[in-house]
Amino acid sequence: MSVARITEISSKSTTGFEDAIQEGINRATQTLRNVQTAWVKEQQVNIENGAVASYQVNMLITFVLE
Repeated sequence: MSVARITEISSKSTTGFEDAIQEGINRATQTLRNVQTAWVKEQQVNIENGAVASYQVNMLITFVLE
């Protein structure tokens, strides 16, 4: 039997949503062990001067406790 925990993180990129997701996962796996899944809960773009300045995602990260 295993027990998992879920934590919510936010990640931002100037390139796109996919890059924001990957950056968030990369950072989470530096700190958390046994990361199993990531659920993208929300996506948004930040606008500056009428143009997209950055892409942001809020994710739920699931990791199994040791």
